[in-house]
Amino acid sequence: MARPRSEDKRNAILEAATEVVAEQGVSAPTARIAKRAAVAEGTLFTYFENKDALLNQLYLDLKADLRGAMMNSYPSAERVPVRTRHVWEKYVDWGVAYPLKRKALNQLGVSDRISAQSREAGMLAFAQVTALMQESLAGGVLKDQPPAFVGAIMSSLAETTMDFITREPAMAERYKNAGFEAFWAAIAAR
Repeated sequence: MARPRSEDKRNAILEAATEVVAEQGVSAPTARIAKRAAVAEGTLFTYFENKDALLNQLYLDLKADLRGAMMNSYPSAERVPVRTRHVWEKYVDWGVAYPLKRKALNQLGVSDRISAQSREAGMLAFAQVTALMQESLAGGVLKDQPPAFVGAIMSSLAETTMDFITREPAMAERYKNAGFEAFWAAIAAR
């Protein structure tokens, strides 16, 4: 008879996978993930059919965590600039607060092990952010660009901002504001 699954073990496996993927990339062995989670490697496969299933679930969980951070206390009744700044600041704050999650998500985002279905589900989770970006694109140099391109530019500027904040925490607000102003100047009407 199969043992019942434990949510704590599942979470420990995902947490360990976050750390190991951040440190070693998606090619890291499942044995290392299992060891970090303090479970047998066979136990890992009780919770996830195979390594790709684990990586895809980790990708979706990290996307959901980021989305939750960005949309927490989202000021939906405010004007576009206020909502856009909120999303920016929450994104940067999440990346600085959770560097391993950020690094793991970046590794997974460029991996061919993440399925098209997982990528699509990850994008759907950000539908409200995508709609906000489209609404923000009323003018500016990026107004006629695809939303995915605009999102990639936002991510690049946010990553740069996070890197500088990590190096110089005392300058966090300055860098966060400058990064947002650069992004806003690219998307907003002049």
